[in-house]
Formats: sequence, structure tokens, C-alpha cells
Amino acid sequence: MTTTSSAPDVTVTVIVHNDAERLPRAVASVRRQTHTNIEIVISDDHSTDATPQVARRLAAEDPRIVYLRLAENSGGCSTPRNRALEIAAAPYLMFLDSDDELPERAVGSLLAAHRERDLDFAMGAVERVRADNGHRSIWMPHLVAERRTLDGIEADPRLFFEHLATSKMYARAFLDRHGLRFPEGIHYEDQLFSAQAYCLAKRFTIVPEPVYRWYVAPYATAHAASISNQRDRLSNVRDRVHVQRLIDAFLADGGHEALREDKDFKFLKHDFRMYAGDLPHRDEEWLAAFADLVTPYLDTLAPAAFARLPRAERIVLQLVRDRRLSDVRIAARGLGHEVAPRQLTADPGSGRTYWGDRVPSSDRARRELDVTDLELDTRPFFTTQFRHEITDVAPGPGASVDLTVRTYDPALRLPVGPQRAELLLTPGRRRMAAPFRLAPVSPGVFEGRVRLDLTAARLPLHGFDGIRHPVLRLRRQGRSHTGLLLAPLSFPALTAHVPYRAGTTPHRITVAPEGHAPGRLQIRWQPAGLTKHLLHPAARRLARTPVRRAATLLR
Repeated sequence: MTTTSSAPDVTVTVIVHNDAERLPRAVASVRRQTHTNIEIVISDDHSTDATPQVARRLAAEDPRIVYLRLAENSGGCSTPRNRALEIAAAPYLMFLDSDDELPERAVGSLLAAHRERDLDFAMGAVERVRADNGHRSIWMPHLVAERRTLDGIEADPRLFFEHLATSKMYARAFLDRHGLRFPEGIHYEDQLFSAQAYCLAKRFTIVPEPVYRWYVAPYATAHAASISNQRDRLSNVRDRVHVQRLIDAFLADGGHEALREDKDFKFLKHDFRMYAGDLPHRDEEWLAAFADLVTPYLDTLAPAAFARLPRAERIVLQLVRDRRLSDVRIAARGLGHEVAPRQLTADPGSGRTYWGDRVPSSDRARRELDVTDLELDTRPFFTTQFRHEITDVAPGPGASVDLTVRTYDPALRLPVGPQRAELLLTPGRRRMAAPFRLAPVSPGVFEGRVRLDLTAARLPLHGFDGIRHPVLRLRRQGRSHTGLLLAPLSFPALTAHVPYRAGTTPHRITVAPEGHAPGRLQIRWQPAGLTKHLLHPAARRLARTPVRRAATLLR
């Protein structure tokens, strides 16, 4: 490690609370930076686990590390960041959470941008890493795809969507000049802080290189979930709306009202949308309280912001505002997957078609629930919208499951009479199909039963370890349509063990509701026996070998 006696160029603050296990990883990522003239402040929000001992050990190992412990717990991210900012010795500042990391070139890339131009802050790409499966992606990639310098947020108001304070390196002089600090005592502080920074900055640069590695645990237990993943708590909804109102007040007081529509669109498209996918999984009491919290705020937003949303999202918003809570659950399932409503209603007087079982009573509701322009009754068959719901799940013989499936055809695209259908499933690389018939039970509604024999799946010899969701395919006059298959939101998980015999490999198979998002039928295969302990690990090692050899040759 290279050390220097001069003042540090950059202070990186690592905030932590009761995270002794992951703190060393976060700090190590800062110590590995290619630009080494840095100060590292570990700001401990009064942890009660082994964090103080771990932090002191890390500080003893590296003279660049300063350990700061708050006298009492603040319950959020703002106070430990602000206390660290008070003692920071460098002219440029970055912030890191203890469960995340900095890529090795993060400090160097952002500092180079500052040295090229006189900037208020520089920002870069955020790499999201799924903690459950290791999948990596770039957060808001369209906003950070190219290097560019902007003279204020007005040049690209879409940047409101990139509201993370941790993806940026700030000039200390900029923060001090405007008295810009993290708001204490509230959650979603990043959103207010970033909105203020965007509006106050006269110039900032975006670099496309990843400068932050954000570990996301979407299915963490309730006590371990991050604040943004605690969407089942009404206090979470209340905090998010409260911060939006603070941002609105800042825009109004600071003469930035021209940005209001873009900021409102960001709230609808991102913040509200995060809750919308979970609404089918909430009970009536929760939905009523949710509507009470968000509707007064929705009524303050720019109408043009609603008009920029896809129709399916506008429908959910309007049903919430109208307190049609049962309909909210139906509309929110399958958002983003072209799932039809159970019913459409035509208004003979206007010639318009509306979502649901009635003609809306208000002008606003008629505007938002009007689906006439979707042309559901005339669009090509493979793009039309159906709704496929599993109404009953029962164990069948062996490793099979018996499903009752109901298909809604609200635009009456299917002819009268039984319909040919099949469930499609692709564990590994080989597709399996379970054909069955859907019989008409009423106009636009069909129902059928199908047995999904999971032993019929042709798995690789080394086994398959993964999750799949069956889809439903309809055929009509030589054309086909494949759509999402919704499962009951809750039912007891079904588990079967497939032993070794000719044509099969031993596996443990679990059938369960997805439990989030649209709520599909979820089927998981896990290798068992010899396949689990020998064949599957060997196959994975073999699959990685060519990559390693290629990397060696390139070196």
C-alpha cells in the first residue's frame, strides 16, 4: 500500500450500523482503490454488535482510516454521513454504505473528471448485484451510457431517476457554499439530497464507468431488509410521500417549478411503481390505508406526468384514487406483462371501451380507464391480451401437480367452443409441454384442468438447479399466443423427490407461489444424491474452465 504525508484528495465515508460482518468488505474495497491518497472515515451509528471492535482493528491496520462513533443511534443514514462530513479532511467527498463496495477505479475516475473541469460533482454508473443469484446489471443504464458534462439538471431532467447520493463525488466547496447536508430524522434522505444537489449544481459530469457496487437483497427477511425493501410497512409509504412533499417545496421555493412535471413523472414511474407490483399481495385494510396515504399526494401532481405513463400503470393509479380496492389487486397483477383485465365494458353512447365491469363515473376516471386505443379486439392474435389464472393447485401422483386454469378473454377474440392450450416449461435447455383443453363457462371465460408431470422434464445428466415459471400457449388458425400464467397468491408448497431411474436424474422439486411481483407459479429444481454432490459441481467447474483458459491466454 502506498501512503502519503500530504492532505488526502478524497474522503470516502463508510456508514455502518450493526454490520460487523460486511464492514471489512466495504472498507477493503476503498483500500484497494487505484488512487491511494484518500481518507476513509468509518462513521458508526452507535452499533451494538461487534462493529466497534472490527472498525478499530481496521483503523489500526491502515493510517488512512478514521473511526467515528456516534454517541447514540440516529436510526438513519443522514446523521452518520453529516458527522463524518464535519471532520472530513479532503476537498472531495464520497459516501459508501457498509453492505456495498466501490469498484477499484471509482475514486480515480471521478477525481479525474473533477480535475478536468470545475465541477460541483461528478457521477458514474452503479452496478447492481443480486445477493441471491449474483446477477449483475447497471442501474438506470440509459442515463450513464456516455460521458457528458451538463450545465444543470435542466439539460436532462431524466436524471431525477438517478437519485442515489452514493454514485457521486462532491466538491466540498459546493456543499458548504449551499449549506447542503443530508436531512436528518427522515428516510429516503438520498432523494431530497440528490434533488437539491441536481438543482443547485451549475455543472456536473457523468462518467460511464461503474463507480459504485450496490448489493440488492430483494427477498431479505423483514428485519434484515433495507428501507427501500420494507414496502409492506405503511410507515415506509408515509416516509416516501413526506420526502416528495419536501422536494416539491424545495422546487417551489428555489424557483425550479419548471422541473415539477419531470419530478412528478419520476415519482409515478419509480416510487409508486415500486409499491404497485406488491398491491395484489396486500389485504383490504392495508390497501385502504395505502389509498388514504397516497391519494391526497397524487391529487397534487401534474396531469401531464400521468399522461406519460403506460396505460396499465395509469389504470392502477386511478383505481387506487377511486378506492376500487378489489380491482386494484386485479389490475396490479402482471404489470408490464400485457395481462388483460377480467372484464371490459363498452359504453354504447360514446363508443369507448373501459377497464373493468362498469363505465367510470367521473371525467378523470373515464380518461384514465379508457382502453379503446389499445384495440384489444382487433390487434394481431399473438399480441392480444388474455388473462390466465390458476384457480386450484393440487398434488398429483408422483412428482406431478394438477392445475385448474381459468382464461379470461375480455375482448372475445377466441371462438365459441373448446380451445386448444398447453403449458410450456423449460428447465435446463429442453422444453416440455402439457396439452389440455379450455372449455367455455361463460362469454369470454374458459376453464380447464391440466396435469403437469414434472418427471417428464428432460434434464441434463448433471442436473438442473434453478427456478422456472410455466406459461400458457393458445392456438388459433395456425397462430399461437403465449401469455403469463398467474397462480393463487398463497397455497402450501408442494415438494416431490424424483429418484434415479432410466431417463431421469435425482432431483428435489418444489412447487410454490412466486410470492412477489405478478405471482406466477414457481417451480424449483434442486439436484439430489450423486447428481448434487458430484455430477452438478463437476459440470459447473468444467463450464468455467474454458473461460479461465481464455483469460490466461489473454494475459
